[in-house]
Amino acid sequence: MDSPSIDNAFLTKKSSSDKNADPTAKPPGKRAYRRYSAADRAEFFAVFERLGSIPAAARELGFNPVTCRSWAGPSDRVSGQKYSQAQKDEFFVILDRVGSVSAVAKMLGINVQTCFRWAYKAGAVTRTPRVNPVVAEPSATAEQRGEFFDVLARVGSVSVAARELGLPRPRCVNWARKAGIGSIHPGVAKRAEYFRLREAGVGRKEAAAVAGASRKSGYLWENERDRAKGRAVSAESLDVPYKREVSTTFSEPTVSDTAPAAPTVLAPLVVPEAAVAALQAMAASEPAAVTLEALEQAVSARYLSLPERERIADLLTREESLRAIARALGRSPGSISREIKRNSHPVLGYQPYGAHRTATAARARPKASKLATLGALRDYVKDKLRIRWPPEQISKVLIKDFPHDEQMRVSHETIYQSLYFQARGGLKREVKEALRTGRTRSKKHKSPEERTSRFRDPMINISERPPEVEDRAIPGHWEGDLITGTSNQSAIATLVERTTRYVILVHLPVDHSAESVRDGLIKTMSTLPAHLRGSLTWDQDVEMAKHKALSIATDMDVYFCDPHSPWQRGTNENTNGLLRQYFPKGTDLTVYSPEDLEHVAQELNARPRKTLNWNTPAESLRDLLIAS
Repeated sequence: MDSPSIDNAFLTKKSSSDKNADPTAKPPGKRAYRRYSAADRAEFFAVFERLGSIPAAARELGFNPVTCRSWAGPSDRVSGQKYSQAQKDEFFVILDRVGSVSAVAKMLGINVQTCFRWAYKAGAVTRTPRVNPVVAEPSATAEQRGEFFDVLARVGSVSVAARELGLPRPRCVNWARKAGIGSIHPGVAKRAEYFRLREAGVGRKEAAAVAGASRKSGYLWENERDRAKGRAVSAESLDVPYKREVSTTFSEPTVSDTAPAAPTVLAPLVVPEAAVAALQAMAASEPAAVTLEALEQAVSARYLSLPERERIADLLTREESLRAIARALGRSPGSISREIKRNSHPVLGYQPYGAHRTATAARARPKASKLATLGALRDYVKDKLRIRWPPEQISKVLIKDFPHDEQMRVSHETIYQSLYFQARGGLKREVKEALRTGRTRSKKHKSPEERTSRFRDPMINISERPPEVEDRAIPGHWEGDLITGTSNQSAIATLVERTTRYVILVHLPVDHSAESVRDGLIKTMSTLPAHLRGSLTWDQDVEMAKHKALSIATDMDVYFCDPHSPWQRGTNENTNGLLRQYFPKGTDLTVYSPEDLEHVAQELNARPRKTLNWNTPAESLRDLLIAS
């Protein structure tokens, strides 16, 4: 229903009662504001001088405290604080006399919560915990409990049964747990199906998708099952010596001598099959025994040892951080974090001997090779090897041919192991003929220390070069290399001094064999003063095979860079880039005479360099020669 329209003139029209109203009366609803005179202000200052408190003077005179504070000017409070220290002291003085925080706050005009905060911090009052009245719940009867289990057997859900009967859900959950029913939620069926697929060899992602659950749920389910395997704890486990064969990290809990009370006999309960399957899937399996041989076996240094685990336990007792423990052991913080997370006991925390047994049991992989048993995977590998497929191709094509079958997976290393080692129960000997190399044993890969030396004469590695060479403090140390021409048939040797960047080009008219390079370098370096023949750094190319003869003839140490490490002689690499402006790649370098090379070297040495404070290499070398 629409509201009736009202004329605006009616609203502005005065009634007869308004005509008789007092014109000086203030309209209702408005607060009367007092105007203070100069006499009022002088009176306030007189009372304030006598009392020493702005709120007390305002109360005595009946003035507004805010107006009085504005008259008094800036207070002594700290910037950012609402109340000054004088107000705080006045509060405690009055509180000691009155005894009520709320009364003092109201008397001084200060916020009540602020006053309570001051009082609590100073210990003037103590907090009284609020106690909620305990309402006694009506005790459940045996009929209600029996009725609950009847409904639970019908609906299969604790929550649904509790709602249907109007009972508190926590009480119903406790009844179900005491009866041995951990959970019969509909999600248990998904969990049971997930574990069934995982035991059949299906991947985590695929099993979660088939079971109708998320990948994260499957991950959490597996973590919960793994944690359930180590929950049995006994106080006697701490007394077990380390050198004793044990089957678990800690001994099983002892059974109490006192027999438990007989459970209450309830009405028969029909548990859904999904719940039974889930409980069976979650049953913890016994871990494999750890033998003394496995515990005392020497393993690689990349595994944590028992002394290191003992030190981790000591540092954890001192409440050191993970990064501090990692620095103390020279390990990665991630390694320490994973060690503590994986091998800690759920109740006793990190125990070094128990952690060592747990890690040793997890490290062992006593499983048979995938190709040791008959099956479709073995037949597939045999067929591909017969048509001379390499193991890596077989491994990768298996994923394409069987994208949804996780059982049809094998790494190329497993195939090689089956071919090389008969003890692995591998393939038949005639299949070995399919390998391209024809080898029946794996080839050992040598470490850099075991490899044959590049040259007959021992090399001096760049790591043994003196520190003064590295910081370019002393001149006379050179870097060298070759720039080659068309099809690497011609070459020019380049030398650059590390301190002054002075460039020398060595002419190689015949070839760039070891003998030619040796003779060219000896002829060129012999023209330099002795104090400018400190050392020479080169890469490990074959032209330096006669480095020992060069070192003896020039009285210079020759240092060699690491393989494939051109940055270790970066000055020479940069100079070679500048030389390519004069000698482009693909050029026949035999057409250049020694005079041409000298002209190019002079041009480079006359260029100002930023690293030399815009001096030229020729000027820098000249200054060195004059100073010497």
